[in-house]
Amino acid sequence: MPHLSTDQHSHFQRDGYLIVRELFGREEIDHIRKVFTTAMDNGPIEGLNKIDRIPDKNDPLARWPRMLHPHLHDDKPVGPLAMKYMLDERLHNVLRELFGEEPIAAQSMFYFKPPGARGQDLHQDNFYLRIAPGTCMAAWIAVDDADRENGGMVVAPGSHKLDVVCPEASDQNQFFTDHHVEPPKGMEPVAADMKAGDVLFFNGSVIHGSYPNTSSDRFRRALICHYAPASCEEAAEYYTLFDFKGNRLTRRIAEGGGPCGEIGVAVKGAH
Repeated sequence: MPHLSTDQHSHFQRDGYLIVRELFGREEIDHIRKVFTTAMDNGPIEGLNKIDRIPDKNDPLARWPRMLHPHLHDDKPVGPLAMKYMLDERLHNVLRELFGEEPIAAQSMFYFKPPGARGQDLHQDNFYLRIAPGTCMAAWIAVDDADRENGGMVVAPGSHKLDVVCPEASDQNQFFTDHHVEPPKGMEPVAADMKAGDVLFFNGSVIHGSYPNTSSDRFRRALICHYAPASCEEAAEYYTLFDFKGNRLTRRIAEGGGPCGEIGVAVKGAH
């Protein structure tokens, strides 16, 4: 039987995103939170944490930077755990329905976003992954309750119908990333409030991001994975592809071009 209802399919087709509530249980989420947070007991880990633009040592993200591709670090406790959930059958089932074909995995990330941390400016994922033909898709797993106060996600409904556009410079006072994509009129971002265990799925053209965590004591942690349709023929160089049995796959490396010309430097280590 289909995992998603007709209404859920219609919502995704209309808006480009879908929140599946309580896809993961409380004990699972508590375990994910504990393993990733404990891994940071001694601070950032060389080769795993991505140190983005940090204005000074007092910036919360200097202590809690995001992790990129933790599933590739099987020598650390976060590695097998990230791989397990990136290839989880529940995600597999939803992704297969939303893609309309078999999905493959491209990336895992873990964001800590402590109180006082800046947000991630509005952007489109396929600017970085460059999946073609087709586009990528994200599965954003809430590890804490996420809302406007602690910097939860915002998404621009209907923006999945847009092409990937050239970004502008972001406001570094509010955001730790460099790029900003301005939504067109009529596609203003809306809050995607979530409870821990909910999963937000969204198309690679959807304009999305988050604002600063203005809470005094609430983290907004998230395990985020990106996927592509198995029929894709190319992807950016910095993504290692897997099928849902854990086998590594190869695709042609996306070379230059794109709507903004040569963006290899922008892609490297991004998102």
